[in-house]
Amino acid sequence: MATPVEETMATPIEDKMATPVEEEMATPIQDKMATPDEDKMETPDEEKTLALTQYEDKTATPYENNEVAIPEAQPNKRRKKKSIVWEHFTIETVSAGCRRACCNQCKQSFAYSTGAKVAGTSHLKRHIAKGTCPALLRNQNNSQSSPYTPSPRGGSSSNPPKRRYRTPSTPQIMFDPDRCRHEIARMIIMHDYPLHMVEHPGFVAFVQNLQPRFNMVSFNTVQGDCVATYLMEKQSLTKFIEGIPGRVCLTLDVWTSSQSVGYVFITGHFIDADWKLHRRLLNVVMEPYPDSDTVLSHAVAVCLHDWSLESKLFSITYDRPLSEAALANLRPLIPIKNPHILNGQLLVGNCIARTLSSIATEVLAAGEDTVKKIRDSVKYVKTSESHEEKFLELKNQLQVPSERTLSLDDQTQWNTTYEMLVAASELKEVFSCLDTSDSDYKHAPSMEDWKQVDTLCTYLKLIFDAANILTTTSNPTAVTFFHEVWRIQTELVRTITSEDPFISCLTKVMQDRIEKYWKNCSLALATAVVMDPRFKMKLVEFSFNKIYGEEAPTYIKIVDDGIHELFHEYLTLPLPLTPTYADDGTGGANVKTEDSQGGTLLTDNGLTDFDMYIMETTSQQMKSELDQYLDESLLPRVHEFDVLGWWKLNKMKYPTLSKMARDILSIPVSTVPSESVFDTIAKEMDQYRSSLRPETVEALICAKDWMQHGSAEAPNNALVRMEY
Repeated sequence: MATPVEETMATPIEDKMATPVEEEMATPIQDKMATPDEDKMETPDEEKTLALTQYEDKTATPYENNEVAIPEAQPNKRRKKKSIVWEHFTIETVSAGCRRACCNQCKQSFAYSTGAKVAGTSHLKRHIAKGTCPALLRNQNNSQSSPYTPSPRGGSSSNPPKRRYRTPSTPQIMFDPDRCRHEIARMIIMHDYPLHMVEHPGFVAFVQNLQPRFNMVSFNTVQGDCVATYLMEKQSLTKFIEGIPGRVCLTLDVWTSSQSVGYVFITGHFIDADWKLHRRLLNVVMEPYPDSDTVLSHAVAVCLHDWSLESKLFSITYDRPLSEAALANLRPLIPIKNPHILNGQLLVGNCIARTLSSIATEVLAAGEDTVKKIRDSVKYVKTSESHEEKFLELKNQLQVPSERTLSLDDQTQWNTTYEMLVAASELKEVFSCLDTSDSDYKHAPSMEDWKQVDTLCTYLKLIFDAANILTTTSNPTAVTFFHEVWRIQTELVRTITSEDPFISCLTKVMQDRIEKYWKNCSLALATAVVMDPRFKMKLVEFSFNKIYGEEAPTYIKIVDDGIHELFHEYLTLPLPLTPTYADDGTGGANVKTEDSQGGTLLTDNGLTDFDMYIMETTSQQMKSELDQYLDESLLPRVHEFDVLGWWKLNKMKYPTLSKMARDILSIPVSTVPSESVFDTIAKEMDQYRSSLRPETVEALICAKDWMQHGSAEAPNNALVRMEY
């Protein structure tokens, strides 16, 4: 026990020589033996005033500084405590000669004695720095500041360690290596960084300078952490999908790779209990033989098993034309697992985005030579500053009113070629005169070329306007594309008899593609239109009369019969009390009343036979929900009409029909994300990801999609350790 005299006679010089490094790097044994004075850290202002009190400190009697004998004697003679612990503790006087340190966060009380070697500040430091304070543990996740970490022991005399000064507002965060690993995994997933970046020397050096206490993880470790993050996100999404009241529609998009293996991207589309449409990437299935007839059926079977969707599958949309054998393998997945889906008629054919891209590609191929001339002319202007200056100067002289800017196209995105042609067409007067002011320009397109460019732009605009809906609308519906496909067909029928051989040939190619898509998808598109209270069967009748003429009644009857057949299938399902179809907000109808006067009469089992009896005895006298719905007048066609919101409000009026509408309106028309709508080539998995294990590829891609959409439920930040 240090005597008061020894404590008082400690010179300021000795006190100043104790560096913060020595304080922070003390070993456990040294920490236990350290006196409270070793934990004190002076501010610069206190060091300046310290000399003024040296003489008083040296000449003070033991009794003047003896805190046991006289606890409050000479309070201003002692230096203010500057150990970091005093930002979190307050000294409380329990009795004469007995003081305790109280934690400001959790209010726990600890022994403390000035001048003692045992009850100093070491145990107080351990409380706040090693995670034993529950209040600090709760607060650390809400703070974004860097953790307080000790400096390494040592340091050169030429570059001595700097003294730390802390303010009361600086939050205290404990270093958590597991959380650091979790955030590295999320960073890699979100930004498509390579897993090997954790072994790149530059990144390792950066992290070590940022936090020396963090031991950088290896490739295998971060791979396991990414898979663990994927599993956590998947657990939340699984619970979310289990709670949806309706069914799930799948889209299939096949990617290629340089290693000749394929990857099937399977995306689920569904409407939740609040009538909000969701889209989630469910699986990325590696297929070694992507051209086989079983590749899509195998991938779908994997997805259905993985997410337990065998009884919830409603429709499938794929991204490319399939052989009859491939369709034969795919169709049974719907009627066998889900027998009320019209024997597979809702197996939607080709993706509308792929269909439109294939049409645009053929249109551009028909005018390939002309397109090349325009591209070369634009390239001549855009690849030289002097050429572009001459072009703009000539444009001003000719007073061409176009505001468009020339740009070279990306031949993997057909919309850029269309926009290049449109801009060049508006500036054709400048191109035609450019050779007069620029002698190096030799290959100006002829007037016949410009006429063909105008024709190409006219028909590409039909396709571009339809495809652009997929990029500007968050959830493009089948209702929208029923109208778009009908509009394209009508225009092509009008011009196919043109006397111009180029136009006639062009429209014939386009019409063949559109008719093939219409044949495969018209039923699904038409059923979606019927479920829109602004159109119902009226728009189907109007459109079919325009397309089919005298044959229209036959096709109208096919749609009408299909709708009624599908509605009949929903009537044979268990009635609304079935958990699968129970909607939020109608729970009052599902409450059991065993304790009430009716006993078990009002339970599900008690009413099932009664409901069937009501259906059988009243079916002849009453119109069905579907017929009532179709007989009612159409709603006004407002611009921002929310069809899902309308069904949410009318689900009690149409309990069975609303469930059918929920599933039909979730049918997707495109298999690709908005950024890939205009692609002219199939997506290809990059070489790096192709080298990874298939499970890792799926984890990285799916987890990124889920993070971008936000977890359905708040995920647990605890990592599941995965060994590789």
